[in-house]
Amino acid sequence: MSQLDQQVAQRLTRFYMIALTVIAMLSLSGLLFIKHTISTHYDDSRVVNVAGLQRMLSQRLTKLAMLRIEGLATADTVSFDSLLHSWSQSHIQLRNGMLHMEKDYSVRKSDQLNRMFARVAPVFQSIYNSFIRINDPTSTPDEKKAALRIILRDEFPFIQQMNAIVFQFDTESFDQVKRLERIEWLLTMATLLTLLIEGLFIFRPVVNHTRNVVRRLAKSEKALQLANSHLEIANRELEATNQNLAASNQKLVDTQRELLRTTEEKYQLQLAEDTVRSAALLEGQEEERRRFARELHDGIGQMLTGLKLHAEKLKATSFTDEKQRVRFAELCDLIADTIQTTRQVSYNLMPSTLSDFGLGPTLQLLAEQMTRSSGIPIAFSGPANAKRLSPAMEIGLYRIAQEALHNALKYAEAKAIKITLQQNTSKLLLAIDDDGKGFILKAVPINEKPLPVINGLENMRTRTRLLSGEFSITSKPKKGTKVRVTVNLSDNLN
Repeated sequence: MSQLDQQVAQRLTRFYMIALTVIAMLSLSGLLFIKHTISTHYDDSRVVNVAGLQRMLSQRLTKLAMLRIEGLATADTVSFDSLLHSWSQSHIQLRNGMLHMEKDYSVRKSDQLNRMFARVAPVFQSIYNSFIRINDPTSTPDEKKAALRIILRDEFPFIQQMNAIVFQFDTESFDQVKRLERIEWLLTMATLLTLLIEGLFIFRPVVNHTRNVVRRLAKSEKALQLANSHLEIANRELEATNQNLAASNQKLVDTQRELLRTTEEKYQLQLAEDTVRSAALLEGQEEERRRFARELHDGIGQMLTGLKLHAEKLKATSFTDEKQRVRFAELCDLIADTIQTTRQVSYNLMPSTLSDFGLGPTLQLLAEQMTRSSGIPIAFSGPANAKRLSPAMEIGLYRIAQEALHNALKYAEAKAIKITLQQNTSKLLLAIDDDGKGFILKAVPINEKPLPVINGLENMRTRTRLLSGEFSITSKPKKGTKVRVTVNLSDNLN
């Protein structure tokens, strides 16, 4: 039913959106076109006004010219120069197609108007030159009278042709209005036709589809009522059966509870066995490391030291061959390197500073040694005079830090590492942070061999669990890795 509702809603929405979009586009197109035409018509009316004004300005200039020649006074206070400039500029702008007034008005001219402006151009130029000659102070009275005669001769043809131009402007503007009316009718007819098409091809199919959906719903309702009646009969039959099974179900529930309790006890027992096994295994590893470190230090270390002493005694011997002396010096250096490596391996297996000075100084020394060997800065911060912990706890925390540093240097490609040790009377926090490439924590499938870094993480988790502590690790690609170990010290302080 939900899918059917969505189908009907989506189909109705799609069709209505198409219909409304088409109507909106037609209406918006009509409004934009009408607005553009009205704006253009306003420009045309202003052009017609300016063209009509040209006739009045020419007559006014003629009157002022006659009065100036006759030396008569006039009540017209307008400057002849400014009036002549306004008349000539308006005519030139009309001819060029752009009026520059309070704003720019485009003069839309047809080929007929262009020809009419071309015919009036010689008359306009003749009148304009005559006005210039009359306005020129250097012109003689006879020259001014001759110019006035030319003006009176050409004024009437100029006014007639400007009348024709004004009427032509008005006629073309009226034609634009007629075209606007025709386009409005076309847009109205297109809108009505669109509504008709939408009614036939959109709304009618939608109504038919809705009718079919309602019929299917009614048929489904009848089938549902029939199924409900059958289901009611089946429920009555099942009610009797359920009453018989109630006692059996109660027994089954009791059996399941007992099975769950037994399974939980078995799981806890297995977990305890795993913990004991892990503890024994780690204790065996640490004991074996102590023994091996002691063998290296007391056995091979002493023998290498004796070998070094014998070699140093031989240094006093003079060598006849320079090559033999160089080889002997290289042998001495190799013995010294071997002694140093043996001491480092022995220290890594079981650091003597851990039992002598405690966890903090040992972690400080570990950071310094790994900084020298790797070249990556490793900083340590922790209490200077912290209380000593139990040997097992100090070894476990040291191994966790050692494993975290190994992972950061080998896999994370870190540029800097920080070890933090915080300790008070009730709690201890060990944190190892690096700025390496990080990784995504994922569960390792049972049938796949875990990666070394995963083995390292499991070792750290196991050691933390044996210390009754909490282990957490957070890491993201290119965001580094943070390892946290928190231990309750209430039962572990010496």
